[in-house]
Amino acid sequence: MHLKIRHRTEYRYEAPVRYSIQELRLSPISTAGQQVDKWKVSTPIKASTSIDTFGNVCSVFVQESPYTSMMIEAEGEVRTQDACEFIDEAKAVSPYYLLQQTNLTEPTDEMLEYFSYGLPKKNSIDQVLKLAEAVQGLIAYSPGQTNFATTAAQSFAMKSGVCQDHAHIMLGLCRASNIPARYVSGYFFAEESPNLASHAWIDFCSDIEKGIWTSVDITHACLVDARHIRLAIGRDYYSAAPVKGVRTGGGGEELSANISIQRLS
Repeated sequence: MHLKIRHRTEYRYEAPVRYSIQELRLSPISTAGQQVDKWKVSTPIKASTSIDTFGNVCSVFVQESPYTSMMIEAEGEVRTQDACEFIDEAKAVSPYYLLQQTNLTEPTDEMLEYFSYGLPKKNSIDQVLKLAEAVQGLIAYSPGQTNFATTAAQSFAMKSGVCQDHAHIMLGLCRASNIPARYVSGYFFAEESPNLASHAWIDFCSDIEKGIWTSVDITHACLVDARHIRLAIGRDYYSAAPVKGVRTGGGGEELSANISIQRLS
């Protein structure tokens, strides 16, 4: 598919922000399953760009003049095809590092006991997909119940969440099963489900020696395909977040995000 993507994030504050640092992972790279034709990220002031440890394009900008609103926009065109296997050429991050839990993924004893019947005995696609189906079956997709700081344990306790929560629970269970796994942020194209445009899933390491990772979408209990566009990877949401930052001042914050994905002929 040839897809045109536009992602606009706007912040409004009740008082002037005096100082802020924003870190963006809003630029997809060409890799298996996707070819980036063109891409542009627009920020209020010029950002410095680098490649982080995971191979993500990371842009940072600092604002030192007071402001009460801020707009960040990313847009471009990506050609996609079915692909669910990714090879780490650089191997900058060891798969063994991705066995470590984070605050967002740490499973509780109750969670491990509930899923004990379905925890993979090895890092095979069939067994990991069965676990994904079990997570999807238990955690009802329910926007508005959770937020970016919700942990896997909290989502499990509520039995509800969104793709981010599905991914965090899945990461916790894979890592507890001694399977390296990482968080993937990105976009999902489905004309009938525009609310899923901003999406998250996981990669699990299916061959540690060769650095081969297989991508699984827990929300749809399937391997990723041409509908998925990868933005960034990390240990959890926080290390792969499309937009994150810190600020001084501003008071209350109002955030609006809009993503449109259009299929081109």
